[in-house]
Amino acid sequence: MKFDNNNHSVFKMYYHLILVVKYRRRVLNEEILDYLMDRFVFIGRNYNLHLEEMNHDEDHVHILFRAEPNSELSKFINTYKSATSRTIKQLFPYVNKKLWKSQFWSRSFCLITTGDITTEIIRAYLENQGENDE
Repeated sequence: MKFDNNNHSVFKMYYHLILVVKYRRRVLNEEILDYLMDRFVFIGRNYNLHLEEMNHDEDHVHILFRAEPNSELSKFINTYKSATSRTIKQLFPYVNKKLWKSQFWSRSFCLITTGDITTEIIRAYLENQGENDE
């Protein structure tokens, strides 16, 4: 298992982020996805986030990324949603026909931690700590 590290820690922090278009409007396409990927990489640098994979359906986007212990995830998500919401409506005017006002994204989001092992495996490991291995 490969870990990331910085000056003071070793870690493996993967997240799955799901963002939904306001009112579940079907406006996402490859062109917008490319823009969203570029913005994630650009903005994510300031939050020590590293894009692993991104894909979409017409009304939502899935993002797999790595983080560092000092990453401020909620601040990043709010910044990312605000910045992309404004610009998408400018760069892709056809979106304005399906949405109104300035919001592109739904107010909510789904953020899931992920990793190579399950919670059950960690529980079993912790329960066996301190037992002799004889």
